[in-house]
Amino acid sequence: MAQPTGEIRKHARGGEGRRKARSEPKGRQIDADALGEVQALLGDKPRQRDLLIEYLHLIQDRYGHLSAAHLAALAYEMKLAQAEVYEVASFYAHFDIVREGEMPPPKTIRVCDSLSCEMFGAQKLLKDLEATLDPKKIRVIRAPCMGACDQAPACAVGHEQVFNATPAKVQAALASHDHHEAKPGKDYAAYLAEGGYKLLGDCLGGKLTRDDMIKRIDDAGLRGLGGAGFPTGRKWKLVRQEQGPRLMCVNGDEGEVGTFKDRHYLNIDPHRFLEGMLIAAWVVEAPDVYIYLRDEYPELRAMLLAEIPKLEAAGLSRVTRIHLRRGAGAYICGEESAMIESIEGKRGLPRHRPPYVAQVGLFGRPTLVQNIETLWWVRDIAEKGAAWFTGHGRRDRKGLRSFSVSGRVKKPGVILAPAGVSARELVEEFCGGMLDGHSFKGYLPGGASGGILPASMADVPLDFGTLEQYGCFVGSHAVVILSDKDNMKDVAINLMRFFEDESCGQCTPCRVGTEKAVKLMAKPKWDEPLINELSAAMTDASICGLGQAAANPVKSVLKHFREDVL
Repeated sequence: MAQPTGEIRKHARGGEGRRKARSEPKGRQIDADALGEVQALLGDKPRQRDLLIEYLHLIQDRYGHLSAAHLAALAYEMKLAQAEVYEVASFYAHFDIVREGEMPPPKTIRVCDSLSCEMFGAQKLLKDLEATLDPKKIRVIRAPCMGACDQAPACAVGHEQVFNATPAKVQAALASHDHHEAKPGKDYAAYLAEGGYKLLGDCLGGKLTRDDMIKRIDDAGLRGLGGAGFPTGRKWKLVRQEQGPRLMCVNGDEGEVGTFKDRHYLNIDPHRFLEGMLIAAWVVEAPDVYIYLRDEYPELRAMLLAEIPKLEAAGLSRVTRIHLRRGAGAYICGEESAMIESIEGKRGLPRHRPPYVAQVGLFGRPTLVQNIETLWWVRDIAEKGAAWFTGHGRRDRKGLRSFSVSGRVKKPGVILAPAGVSARELVEEFCGGMLDGHSFKGYLPGGASGGILPASMADVPLDFGTLEQYGCFVGSHAVVILSDKDNMKDVAINLMRFFEDESCGQCTPCRVGTEKAVKLMAKPKWDEPLINELSAAMTDASICGLGQAAANPVKSVLKHFREDVL
């Protein structure tokens, strides 16, 4: 294949002569072999700008890295500036860029060192692997939360996760090849046999109106369960008020430390989520719905790629096209506007608001954004009624909640419990109590950003609006239980390092503040006035919730566990 030469630029110079014409354009030249490889990978796929990240994944999946030649070829093929392709590829942690003259990286093992995995031996696993594996053949690096906190420590060999990881398990995974089998807990046929998609059929067939569905969801008080807790029915109404065409996005990028409930529900009953998704898209009249799934869940992506075509073949998605998009290792893309930027094939930078995504969202259109678990409940609420859902609850709270519980308990996992349940009740009634030899010291009620409370406050109801008075919030209902074996200074540093790594870098208070906070917190004794001043700056001036909430664990430790840091 002949190398493309592009347009030769000629420069005229006044006076007697002309500058000699260039034989090739400025910048990095396109390698013919690399271009042919990229063209073969893309085939007849559309060269749309929003598919850039999908195509970067195709190249990395095939070659194990992104070479400078392949990046230049992809830019040429998609008619983009090379700098534009490079800035996107370099933003996401899961893309390995190999510059000219560099050797491709060896096979990579990523060891999660977020809080739950750290508590269960992540640092020892890192050291053991580094000591036993040849660094020329295997690269061992630390990585943020992988959504397997109930099976800590976790690591990824290539793209295959290893749970309750040991050096022996990792060696076994190295000996095998990456394989992501599609094994849903309940496939399309099984779901259909138990009455699945009847509700969707009633909606599409006119037996139910859009107002009927909104009322059922409103009456049940279903809220967004990805962290913000915005009333779902009200959100549907707001999006419907905007002029069409409207779009819908599903946030499946649950990167909050301690959160794994979306993974659980996709594993056990994915079609319950898919039916709720299609009903919500029908309510807001969205002709396209985009599922944004975190890259750490390759087995779930394979499953959805196998199950979604069954819906299309059955005509169940005839009014809504389903697009499955893949994250690339960026916690910030759990923020709805950053996720939308990523779906558009860009860096996941949060947008300034207003306008809100319900007004100006994906591709500039009004967009409904929901998380996976919220949609998972739509069918049950619509069929069983609002009274069934609101009949659950404790301490005057109503509904059911899914808690991702990890840490020092005997039975970690996804716990379905009444709204308003307390952390103490989660430990004693649902998780089999504390691990032997451990006593309850404190807990994270809402993941890394939700703050930390002492065991003396373990009877506070866990729900939206109940924790804010204590400087905390329930968020995505990720509860991490801490014991007397855990030093709260180390816990806070671990969480702040996570925020430092995951800051998108767009705003100075978060980008610089998290880095400075880690340095201040690593000192033997904390400078409380300076840390408080820095925390206030981050909270008040950061663009999005990452920077605004990053100091919550620090403030909690200073308030409740001063003996560990001062």
